[in-house]
Amino acid sequence: MLLASAVVVWEWLNEHGRWRPYSPAVSHHIEAVARAGPRAGGSVVLGQADSRLAPYIIDLQSMHQFRQDTGTIRPVRRSYYDPSSAPGKGVVWEWENDSGSWTPYDMDVGITIQRAYEKQHPWVDLSAIGFCYVIDFATMGQINRQTQRKRRVRRRLDMVYPLVSGTLPKSQSWPTSPGAAAAPPVPACTCPQCLLVMSVKATMSAAGPGTTTLQPRKAPAVPPAAPKAPALAPGAKVPDGMATVRGSLKPLATQGGRRQAASTPALSSGSSTASPPGTGSGKASRPSLGTLNHSHLQRLAIAQSRVLIASGVPTVPVKNLTGSSPVNPALAGITGILMSAAGLPVCLTRPPKLVLHPPPVSKSEIQSIPGISHTCRKTTKKQAKKGKTPEEVLKKYLQKVRHPPDEDCTICMERLSAPSGYKGPQPAIKPDLVGKLVKCSHVFHLHCLVAMYNNGNKDGSLQCPTCKTIYGVKTGTQPPGKMEYHIIPHSLPGHSDCKTIRIIYNIPPGMQGPEHPNPGKSFTARGFPRHCYLPDSEKGRKVLKLLLVAWDRRLVFAIGTSSTTGESDTVIWNEIHHKTEFGSNLTGHGYPDINYLDNVLAELAAQGITEESLAQEKD
Repeated sequence: MLLASAVVVWEWLNEHGRWRPYSPAVSHHIEAVARAGPRAGGSVVLGQADSRLAPYIIDLQSMHQFRQDTGTIRPVRRSYYDPSSAPGKGVVWEWENDSGSWTPYDMDVGITIQRAYEKQHPWVDLSAIGFCYVIDFATMGQINRQTQRKRRVRRRLDMVYPLVSGTLPKSQSWPTSPGAAAAPPVPACTCPQCLLVMSVKATMSAAGPGTTTLQPRKAPAVPPAAPKAPALAPGAKVPDGMATVRGSLKPLATQGGRRQAASTPALSSGSSTASPPGTGSGKASRPSLGTLNHSHLQRLAIAQSRVLIASGVPTVPVKNLTGSSPVNPALAGITGILMSAAGLPVCLTRPPKLVLHPPPVSKSEIQSIPGISHTCRKTTKKQAKKGKTPEEVLKKYLQKVRHPPDEDCTICMERLSAPSGYKGPQPAIKPDLVGKLVKCSHVFHLHCLVAMYNNGNKDGSLQCPTCKTIYGVKTGTQPPGKMEYHIIPHSLPGHSDCKTIRIIYNIPPGMQGPEHPNPGKSFTARGFPRHCYLPDSEKGRKVLKLLLVAWDRRLVFAIGTSSTTGESDTVIWNEIHHKTEFGSNLTGHGYPDINYLDNVLAELAAQGITEESLAQEKD
């Protein structure tokens, strides 16, 4: 046993052989079921923690994740990390993928990035841990060292992963505690899912002699000479026997070309069918699920179809797998029947449908929003007031430093005691002058700050490249357009107690101005009008008011390259996320999402838009 404390992160193995972390909420759910022991049923329905994971179930005995609608099986593991690392603080680092949504880094990568961020390094090279990327904290971007392709990255706060302290087991098998098996049984559930499981068992028992009896897999015995786990070192992962040997875990995707019965999901994959210690050798051992032959599978499939029809539970939509074997087309359904017969709860549901828009709404049902004047806002090409020169702008935000500290300027990476290393167009200022920003006290070459300002929007504002503190009023380069907003009489998932605020953005294509990437060149505007949704709650109205400020400051959209289509010179979102999916959350841009309003308030604050901004706009 190890005496220590650590955070637990549950992870799954993807098709590329990389361990991907479940979210903190899902890890809490899995950990709670794992600690409850056999009385919790031995399996975890992930949809109970995250509706987007509705098709997935984890079997804690075999440490595999099952996808019910396709039959795909993947290994999972339970990993430990230092409580002072990123998962112990609820910090999640993510990169923007080609579809415009955000993907979390592998846990080891996220921890490395967070460690460099906490030390205030300007960037971190990930080649030391096997990735050819550099993370630039000044621009919050990921740069591929080979192709020079850039992606946006972000750091967000989530709930902390589950914490374990005191005694950590050196070998994790399920159940996690001896006393869990002796716990009193919980009352039988009467939901359709559990009724289906009991019906399947009854059908199997009533089939008479010759019917295969299925039992859960017995956990393999721990070798007597198993090595002791090493002591927990700061920042290191605790060895976890529950994850088994990493080299032996391979993704078990369904393959249509196989005819063997072993191609079906099996809880006892790779385990021995020998009798456990203490049982008589004269009794024939019962077959594991991996040894079912064709006739057994047919019998189970027929039993399942009868139970499904009798119970009225919707059947699993079966993926049409390639191959001529009669077993393969029913693979998804057989996954459910095998787990049911083994005593594992199975959630047989239809895949959720994408619901982008609400039901039709008549004009008489649309209402204005109390406390917000008008229902439409337009923007033009008018720019914010600018300072006469960059030097005059910076003078308001800086204090000169006569004796520079012995550290690097995070813009040019040269020592502050030496002249600026900026090699671009030279501003009219001495390269050896140093200044300190008055709010955050970060120190830079004045030469570098002027160059940075000249390369930006030149709107009279300045943003610290180290901590992102904004000086002045930040504005953007959003092209002209219209923003409409009103209340519709429908509720969002997770917000049944209120109606919905609908926002409609409409930006036409046009010609780029001097503030845009390619002045004089035309730009496209795809996907407009764009419909977005907020709950009509107190916090939802607060978000809307701040979005109106962001719209007026031209910060909602920009012109650039689409991360979804790769098209350049087109209108794109500008780091303030919106919910464009009304009745579902399949794309990650819908509801329910309990953290969305807080997250978007943080994104608005990062653009310099807070409740104080509302008072400034009135003035």
